[in-house]
Amino acid sequence: MKKVIALYVLLVMAAPLFGQTKASWVTTTASEQWKIQNILPTINQTGLPDVEIELGKPQQTIEGFGSCFNELGWTSLNLLTAKDRESIMRELFMPGVGANFTLCRMPVGANDFSRQWYSYNETDGDFEMKKFSIANDMETLIPFIKNAFKYNPNLRIWASPWSPPSWMKYNRHYAAKSVLGNSDFQSEEWGMDFRGINNGLPPDKEGKEGTDMFVQDEKYYKAYALYFSKFIEAYRQQKINIEMVMPQNEFNSAQVFPSCTWTAAGLSRFIPYLGQHMDKAGVKVFFGTMERANAKLVDSILANPLSGPFIKGVGFQWAGKDAIPIVHQTYPELALYQTEQECGNSKNDWKYCIYAWGLMKQYLSNGANAYMYWNTSLKQGGISTWGWKQNSLVSVDTISKTYKYNYEYFLLKHLSHFVKPQAKLLQTSGSFNNMLAFINPDKSVVVVIQNESDTERRMLIKVGDQTLNPLLKANSFNTFLIKR
Repeated sequence: MKKVIALYVLLVMAAPLFGQTKASWVTTTASEQWKIQNILPTINQTGLPDVEIELGKPQQTIEGFGSCFNELGWTSLNLLTAKDRESIMRELFMPGVGANFTLCRMPVGANDFSRQWYSYNETDGDFEMKKFSIANDMETLIPFIKNAFKYNPNLRIWASPWSPPSWMKYNRHYAAKSVLGNSDFQSEEWGMDFRGINNGLPPDKEGKEGTDMFVQDEKYYKAYALYFSKFIEAYRQQKINIEMVMPQNEFNSAQVFPSCTWTAAGLSRFIPYLGQHMDKAGVKVFFGTMERANAKLVDSILANPLSGPFIKGVGFQWAGKDAIPIVHQTYPELALYQTEQECGNSKNDWKYCIYAWGLMKQYLSNGANAYMYWNTSLKQGGISTWGWKQNSLVSVDTISKTYKYNYEYFLLKHLSHFVKPQAKLLQTSGSFNNMLAFINPDKSVVVVIQNESDTERRMLIKVGDQTLNPLLKANSFNTFLIKR
């Protein structure tokens, strides 16, 4: 008993030196993911910190983090036992448990990770959408989303098409690029191997960047805007509220899977029709998704007096990461989403996880209000129906019927578990900048740091009147939650 009392007295005497700890710490390395570290004491600072979190300099508001509901995500999860599938969904969506996803994307019709090519109305010339049907989605996307709602009823959803109904396109086909005689889509680095796959599109029916593949006619604009409205209404009948749409995924890119090139001028003609329908439905319209570095494409839409008033935000992915800084500087109050993390090559390795961290810093440091992953779950090997191997948050072993969370899942969780909706990005100062910092609505501060060095590194991190002095593991990601 005397020893216990003596130890208590020693700790009380030491408290003024170290302070009462208010910080928690999680770290991830290639060999060990999501390791909770010992509780950190604060110290009396004796020199300049490596980094100071500027609490008085909040930046953009963070709306949330999430992934996408696509068909192969759901079919892969359904290879598992119900218990395992529910465990994953709970981990991804239930507040306070795992990833805390709050904002997710879904496709409008077929995409590169759907089971087959389809739209909600393939009846040629049905401008009144009498044959509109979401029957396909009743098998996959709707149960996928409803399962997520079971764990987070407040989950927010937005949507975009990869292709309109094929009869609304000049080439009358879902794809915009032919596989035949085309070597551009063979890339081991990007997991592309379309040899032996024939998407049925003749080379003379290909689209190309800078052209409108959608039929440029008012009755088609009206029908397509009605198509969006029918989609919103049909999903609401399933108790799924779509709060925002973007008119076209990667509108510059002619792909061998469902896609449709548009010019900015073509989109500016269509957006007023879409915007009027969405206004009536209480649904926002964003411009995107932007997969090019050309910020002038955004300017042309926003400056147009017919299309500009309907645009409430812009979505960026792939090379769009180089346009977001300019757009944020030009339109500092405009909502900006990162809409699809670059999808990798199915290796799901540590190298790509580090690359993904660079993407997160690029988007969030330059005004992004939201950040979304692409493939939630895929079979081991990550191959699409059309021959593209990609990364995913979860990989399912089809033989053993087991699953694993991949590195990028834990990286995303390092942010999404701690950074709450309506948090704000914070500026930082000091000699170290491989990090992101946020302040939550409850005033807690989240600091995410990568130690990219092959050796351990001692850090001084100043947050208000607290200074942390952690020893960061080599090649590690670290999140600190500091209560204030």
